[in-house]
Amino acid sequence: MIHPIHAVYSSSSLEADPALASNFDSQEILPAESISRKERATLLIAVLIIAVCALTYELIVATLSSYLLGDSITQFSFTIGFFLFAMGIGSLLSRSIKRHTLRWFIIVELSVAFFGGSSAVILYAVFSQAFIYYYAVMIAISLAIGICVGLEIPLLTRIVADRSELSDALADVLSIDYLGALVGSIAFPVILLPLLGVTQTAFLMAIFNVVVGLMILRVFSYKLNPRWSTRLWIMGASVTGMMILGAIFSTDITRVLEQQLYSSNVVYTEQTPYQRIVITTRGDDYRLFINGNIQFSTLDEYRYHEMLVHPVMNASRSRERVLILGGGDGFAVREILRYDDVAEIVVVDLDPAITELARDFPIMTRFNENALDDERVTILNEDAFSYVQDGTDIFNVIILDLPDPNNESLSKLYSDTFYRMLSNRLSPDGAFVTQSTSPYFARRSFWTIDSTIQAADFHTLPLHVNVPTFGEWGFIIGTPFATVDIAIPDFELRYLTQESFDNARYFDPDIADSEDYNGVNTLNNPILPRFYEQDWRRWN
Repeated sequence: MIHPIHAVYSSSSLEADPALASNFDSQEILPAESISRKERATLLIAVLIIAVCALTYELIVATLSSYLLGDSITQFSFTIGFFLFAMGIGSLLSRSIKRHTLRWFIIVELSVAFFGGSSAVILYAVFSQAFIYYYAVMIAISLAIGICVGLEIPLLTRIVADRSELSDALADVLSIDYLGALVGSIAFPVILLPLLGVTQTAFLMAIFNVVVGLMILRVFSYKLNPRWSTRLWIMGASVTGMMILGAIFSTDITRVLEQQLYSSNVVYTEQTPYQRIVITTRGDDYRLFINGNIQFSTLDEYRYHEMLVHPVMNASRSRERVLILGGGDGFAVREILRYDDVAEIVVVDLDPAITELARDFPIMTRFNENALDDERVTILNEDAFSYVQDGTDIFNVIILDLPDPNNESLSKLYSDTFYRMLSNRLSPDGAFVTQSTSPYFARRSFWTIDSTIQAADFHTLPLHVNVPTFGEWGFIIGTPFATVDIAIPDFELRYLTQESFDNARYFDPDIADSEDYNGVNTLNNPILPRFYEQDWRRWN
């Protein structure tokens, strides 16, 4: 992919050498009149392929950084910024290449293949072994790939261009380059990422880059010095071999590197179009991680889910129809099924991989007690925001078991707009609850969620519970009416009792509400992700 900055080189660079039109074996510069239609088509196909590869490398670095560090907006912004900056440097550097254009283009292709293909593995390794250097290495990789990409298109344009038709050549190259960027942007999330994952995708794109270089070398070998032609074939074969080996063993490489990120044994991994899923085990402690963030431990998840489910089920004056947004692991459903008067449960979870895992993976079915197979349960793999916005069904209880609001995309599910839409799906005598991150570790975030719910005209009841895996964790119940006394059901639970529930309503001074925490999170001004990042940064 290129950027308009690529146009910085001028036609004067094509005419700087008086010997431009002769001595091709030594100069390796090809005026358009010496290029056949077949050769020109080969060059334009090369433009398409390298554009796909370039954009994919950019997405790989940004996506992996989002998985490892969170805050996808920041990671994508940093990656795109440094990438484009480096492309500009590469474009400027191309002006200094006045001879041996073909030779340099092939060398650049092999270089971008090496840096791009190994990028994901290097970043994984640095994160697992030397985290403090991650940003430095990420920037270095972005610069290396970007400079090479910035060199590609100017060099190819010179090869394609007639000295009198530079503008036409640029139009051809730019149009195909932008088309390749579109192809890459669609193929990465839809095909490459879910099927291959980031590491294998990186190696595959590197192989394509090498193929482009060797394709140009083969077609134009008669224009090159034989000695250099041999050297380039050897270099190309070496890089190809490394990338093929990397692609073959990428799963094993990723497994080894991921194992370094977790203190327990990794027993399951899956890359979906939405997230990276990992399950680890140490004895009877099974843990689910999504994008590196822990979702539960089987040792103490009952504390979380009992506090999430039972108070709101008894705050509502009816519980015939229950909606769960998120909660695809089935643990909240397990608790809801304890109530005989529940007639229908709808689970809306975006990623089908999570709900399939919860229904089929033995570890999950063992702990969720096959809850998702109950005939009262309907599973919808949809976006929660769209489901609430577009639907018309009314529910007595709504449970929001969603990821923390650590980016703008998730922040909309904690916005006043979303809570107002939720009121349209909630019966007048109903209640909803949302997990609300930690009132201790993220105090300002927790109370911002509370004030946002109140801004949407709900009465709120904040709760907290100590979950050893997470620490102190919070929930907020919202009701259209003033919250009355809630009686915990008399059937036996592992943790929750009336006494522990009453204690959950009391907040110690160091986690209690404050006038400083009365902001409202809106779609137009999503303050919550910023607060969340600032809150948790103090502890990391």
